[in-house]
Amino acid sequence: MKESFNVQYGAVKIKNQTSYTLTEEMMNPDMTIDNKNIILFHTHSCESYTSSEKYSYTPTGNFRTTDLQFTVTNVGTELQNQLQKYGYSVTHDTSYHDYPSYNGSYTNSLKTVQNILQTYPADIIIDVHRDAIGSRPDYAPTVKIGENDYAAQLMFVIGTNAGGLYHPNWNQNLKFAIKVQQVAEEMYPGLFKPIMLTESRYNQHTGKYASIIEVGSTGNTMEQSLTSMKYLAKVLDAVLKQ
Repeated sequence: MKESFNVQYGAVKIKNQTSYTLTEEMMNPDMTIDNKNIILFHTHSCESYTSSEKYSYTPTGNFRTTDLQFTVTNVGTELQNQLQKYGYSVTHDTSYHDYPSYNGSYTNSLKTVQNILQTYPADIIIDVHRDAIGSRPDYAPTVKIGENDYAAQLMFVIGTNAGGLYHPNWNQNLKFAIKVQQVAEEMYPGLFKPIMLTESRYNQHTGKYASIIEVGSTGNTMEQSLTSMKYLAKVLDAVLKQ
């Protein structure tokens, strides 16, 4: 699918779906990250990928399964493992938030994050998803890294208060996404698609550096998505060491 964006900050492309005009000041990623604890969770825990020989499963919905070893939850576990190799403290919640009912997923995951924050203060909060894109089985955004690695492309989705919900730190969330994507473009060009800036909040008021990261789409395999986590962890480590 053709890459779509309407704002560019250096090498970072942004698809601004809000009425806000993004200024240099709003995009300049001039933050110092002190609390480097990381929370990973999944509002849509049952999002799955295209079956492969190694990761073959029986769907219980349209590119969905309640067997979390075949879903985006397993991708979160891989990101946790990769980040822990670099010495980061990571809490990964694997609760179902979209089962048995998909409705209310964000209400459910908000409760989870708020409960974690009571005992585990963290500024970096990542809701790991898989891009739905209408559940097209032929859409598999992939980037080749090095000689042999094929990684599912990633995408930041950043919410704002444009929808009317309380969200005082959305601009800080955006700056964090821009900072990460700047480093990613230097290390692994094409790993990220353009940032999507939306009117919805997506529970990102819970952290100073909160985001959704969508890992691949329905046409990608689990192998490609797990490979992405190796490189995402390298990028995050580079950012957090700055």
